[in-house]
Amino acid sequence: MTSDDALFLAEMDGVAPLSEHHQRIRSEGQAAPSAAQLARRQAAAALPAEGNTLTLGEVPAIAPFDEIAFKRDGVQTGVYRKLRLGHYPLEATLDLHRFTVKEARVAVWRFVHDAQKAGLRSVLITHGRGDRSETPGRIKSYVAHWLTTLPLVLAFHSAQRHHGGFGACYVLLRKNAEKRQDNRERHARRTPIGGR
Repeated sequence: MTSDDALFLAEMDGVAPLSEHHQRIRSEGQAAPSAAQLARRQAAAALPAEGNTLTLGEVPAIAPFDEIAFKRDGVQTGVYRKLRLGHYPLEATLDLHRFTVKEARVAVWRFVHDAQKAGLRSVLITHGRGDRSETPGRIKSYVAHWLTTLPLVLAFHSAQRHHGGFGACYVLLRKNAEKRQDNRERHARRTPIGGR
């Protein structure tokens, strides 16, 4: 048994299948998850959870049609305004439709870290509104809370309608070390000797 298997079994300790009475019945209009969605879920579930600081505990509830917004100190007003209006090109997207909270927790953690490591700055997370679920806004509430706890996230805001509106958010990430160094070198070349 691998350490991943042992970790999985430890997490599943005490979990029992829902009774037939409590199982959620798929509505006629709701499609089954696609092969790509199932593959993403399996990949997310296979990732190690070590280092993942995102909580599975209770988080403040956000209603399906509430705007979510967050900006760290030091983020310029103009930069945040461009993010809020969707003026930055979206370099990557993550779609959390049909994910459980546990699956979303792993996917968000991995997505943010991988995107920042790759030097991406502006990404989109589609969390859905959750207005038709038993617990409205559940994934949205977790995503909004999780993003405030990740130091790599500088700011986020509900997306414009054409990018998902209240069911998605733009996320601005910190520059990675390589991008910061490039930026320093570029500014150093522009500054004449003597600082003038």
